[in-house]
Parts: sequence; C-alpha cells; structure tokens
Amino acid sequence: MTQVATRGAARRKRHDRIRLHLAGTEVRPRLAVFRSLNHIYAQVIDDASGRTLAAASTADKELKGSKATKSAEAAVVGRLVAERAKAAGVERVVFDRAGFRYHGRIKSLADAAREAGLDF
Repeated sequence: MTQVATRGAARRKRHDRIRLHLAGTEVRPRLAVFRSLNHIYAQVIDDASGRTLAAASTADKELKGSKATKSAEAAVVGRLVAERAKAAGVERVVFDRAGFRYHGRIKSLADAAREAGLDF
C-alpha cells in the first residue's frame, strides 16, 4: 500500500471512502460542505438527478469582504443554504462533511443550518 503524500490527498481519500455509503436522493438530498483556507462552500445536491438544488458560500456577493471570523461566516453560510434549500422545497438532508473533521467551521455551518430548519 502506498502512503498518502499530503493532508489534502488524505482528506480526498477519506471523502471517497465516505461517499461509498452516502448519497443524496430526491427525498433527502446531500448537504455537501467544502472548506478551503479562506472560504467555505455548501451545496444541497440531488445525486440521483445530478442537480444542485441550493448553494451558498463565503465567496457570494452578499458575504464577500466580511470582517467576521471564519466560524461566524460559516454560520451565516449555513443559515443561507438552509433558507435556499427550504425555498427549493427541501426539509431533510444527509450531511456530507467531505472528510473534514466535524469541528470548527464545519460544525458552525451544520449547527446554523439545523437552527434555520434543515433536518439532518
């Protein structure tokens, strides 16, 4: 077995392993989260049809240039993606943390999405 060279490659390997057991359906789409060094992105995806139903990120025009902390921005993204998902008729989702630890910005986003009404 070969060793994984970088943390990014290790995360990608974890994500691929998680995705073997995790899929979004029309009834319960997948809330996928990606965290980069400066931004956080969230999408509600129906894997059966291959469509993104709702999306939000810190790179959106509304949040660009914010002076809040990264965790606070992640919470805003969580609320925003939950509002957009509910507008698209989605109440329940499967949470896909994409190999990132459930901690920090990922946890802030998930908690805010739950408070805004998404069930997962």
